[in-house]
Amino acid sequence: MRLSEVCTIQTGYTARSKLEPAASGGIPAIQLRDLSLNGDINLEQLTRVDLGEMPQRYFVASGDVLFRSRGDRNIATVLDGRFVEPAIAVLPLVVLRPNPAVALAEYLAWAINQPDSQRHFHTAARGTSIRMVPKASLDDLRLDVPDLETQRRIVAIDALASREEALTHRLAGKKREMTNLLLAERAKGAPPVTNPKRTGE
Repeated sequence: MRLSEVCTIQTGYTARSKLEPAASGGIPAIQLRDLSLNGDINLEQLTRVDLGEMPQRYFVASGDVLFRSRGDRNIATVLDGRFVEPAIAVLPLVVLRPNPAVALAEYLAWAINQPDSQRHFHTAARGTSIRMVPKASLDDLRLDVPDLETQRRIVAIDALASREEALTHRLAGKKREMTNLLLAERAKGAPPVTNPKRTGE
């Protein structure tokens, strides 16, 4: 299926100038810099802005998917349950709202982040110094969209695999720390090196 058949695709709010923090109140603004290259969003670092009346299409909430249309990595990120208040997405972020009868948000993000999809974006990207994926490329992206139960299983297994990978890296780091400690203790307990006299002295 084409991505445009799976979800609505909405470009983020176009900021005409740098977004300044609101003096008080305001709403969180999610900008490209707020999305790490592994898809994490730090809610505490979001700038709160006051932009007056805003069209509803720019507001995002839990269950929406944000796509990085600019930069070297064009990945998708799901807004999870931590987003308990409305926020706005700022261009070059693109908002994807999956049809719940067709696709899970988590599956949609997973599918977009797969190598085949990334190759599609790499081919379609424009610009030399700063890569930009045009909206038409998103519209035309072809995805395999199984039934919802299969999507749930894929997402669950992928989450377990990611967790296993993180634990493996953590374990390797702990082993390395232990090895360094043992080697340091061995160095302290070893007899000092003497400087043997050269023959003839």
